Amino acid sequence: MTNVTRGIFAGFAATTVLSLLMMVKTTMGVMPELNPIHMLSGMLGVSPALGWLPHFAIGTIAWGAGFALLNDLIPGTSQIVKGIVFSGAAWVLMMVAIMPVAGAGLFGMHLGMMAPVMTLVLHVVFGVVLGSVYALRTAHPVAI
Repeated sequence: MTNVTRGIFAGFAATTVLSLLMMVKTTMGVMPELNPIHMLSGMLGVSPALGWLPHFAIGTIAWGAGFALLNDLIPGTSQIVKGIVFSGAAWVLMMVAIMPVAGAGLFGMHLGMMAPVMTLVLHVVFGVVLGSVYALRTAHPVAI
C-alpha cells in the first residue's frame, strides 16, 4: 500500500468521524445554520443529498492524499501533530476562500462568532483522526 493510498484511507476515516460529529451537532440544535453540506450543495446547485459527495471527495481524496504527499514537509513531532497542523491549514483555506464564496463571509462571520470556533474544533478532530489513522497504516508511531 502506498503512502497516498494510506492517506486516502485516513482521509476517509477522518471525514467519516467529522461527518458524524456534524450530524450530532445539528441533531442537538447546535449552530444549525453552520451546515457545510448545505453550503456545498448551494455552491454546486445540487440537492443536499448530493452535497455529501463533494464533502467526502474533498476530505478523502484532496485532504487524505494531500496529507500523504506533503507529510514530510508538515511540521510536527508525530503524525497526530502533523494532522492537526495540516487540518489547521485546511481550516484557514476554508475560512478565507470557501466561506466567502458560500455567502457566509470571511471566517464565516455572517453565521456568528461561534462559526470559526466550531469549524476549528471540527478541523482539529479531523486532523487528530487523519494523523492517527495514517500513523496506524504506516510505520509511523502514534505517540503525541
